[in-house]
Amino acid sequence: MNLQFEELVGVDGARIGVATLDAEKSLNALSLPMVEALNDQLERWEQDDQIVCVLLRGNGAKAFCAGGDVRSLVQACRAHPGEVPPLASHFFAGEYRLDYRLHTFPKPLICWGHGYVLGGGLGLLQGANVRIVTPSSRLAMPEISIGLFPDVGASWFLSRLPGKLGLFLGLTGSHINGRDALDLGLADRFLHDHQQPALIEGLLQLNWQEQTAVQLNSLLKALQQEAVGEMPEAQWLPRRRQIDSLLDVSDVAAAWRALVHQRHSDDALLAKAAHTLAEGCPLTAQLVWEQIVRARHLSLAQVFQMEYTLSLNCCRHPEFSEGVRARLIDKDQKPRWHWPDIAAIPQAVVEAHFSKAWEGRHPLADLSNY
Repeated sequence: MNLQFEELVGVDGARIGVATLDAEKSLNALSLPMVEALNDQLERWEQDDQIVCVLLRGNGAKAFCAGGDVRSLVQACRAHPGEVPPLASHFFAGEYRLDYRLHTFPKPLICWGHGYVLGGGLGLLQGANVRIVTPSSRLAMPEISIGLFPDVGASWFLSRLPGKLGLFLGLTGSHINGRDALDLGLADRFLHDHQQPALIEGLLQLNWQEQTAVQLNSLLKALQQEAVGEMPEAQWLPRRRQIDSLLDVSDVAAAWRALVHQRHSDDALLAKAAHTLAEGCPLTAQLVWEQIVRARHLSLAQVFQMEYTLSLNCCRHPEFSEGVRARLIDKDQKPRWHWPDIAAIPQAVVEAHFSKAWEGRHPLADLSNY
């Protein structure tokens, strides 16, 4: 299952639940069994009055979590061409239920987001109410390169970033560091990579019977003071004005042209972002533009319901399978997109991705009732 669960007992008998993603070779990529087991354990901890706090972390120095197990999903898509494979229906429903549980968890839930925090990993981090990043953190939604779209609640958190930065990050898959994450409201605390044992020890020493929020805040604040000197320079907030100007356009094709034109920029970060977009999936760019527009007025539950629809439809269309083939399976880095020209993608194709791909009631309809 590649998961570890343990309960640590504090000085007053209160227990801390610790969930550890333990698939180091795959950078802790999430499989369906991992998603289901973690969701079930969180439900048990939520109902256990002796559990006062939960820590979610990943094993290995390289990554907290590099996303979902898309290789298995694409294998299932290939076995069911033009259809929604059962694995996809179950995986995305399970993953989004897990993410929603994290967002609505009623107890302090701390996520340690070191190293690569990509795709599904970023979805886990954003659900926590204490989101920790470190000097090694590299956060991104890189779906533009594999023909999917930024899911796991990204419609929610990207659409709420300052100016056009959410659209930019969704279109380019650009990495953000720990300082960027704090600047953009995607993290709450910056700690050293080596401070996790000190955090756990501090949690075990707290009096969880009274003034819990004050004590927890004081602990995190003290630990951050020790790490603040290692904080990297901001990358994206200083470029917000330029990015806002580039993306001050009326449609996604114009946005694509404006960003791709930056491939020859003297700004190395913008040039890299432009290069990634230029080699990325045009259909994904269309979906990013549309999902961010639609998400502005949706509830969190509605966001996950919309993303479930998008995910199943991506499994029915060829771009997702081709992107994963080129990037992660054959690794030739030369995806042959079905729609290589963003301006030539029929609007009906884009709209079809937002149409239900199942019979009857929405499989995540009950999220609205939580």
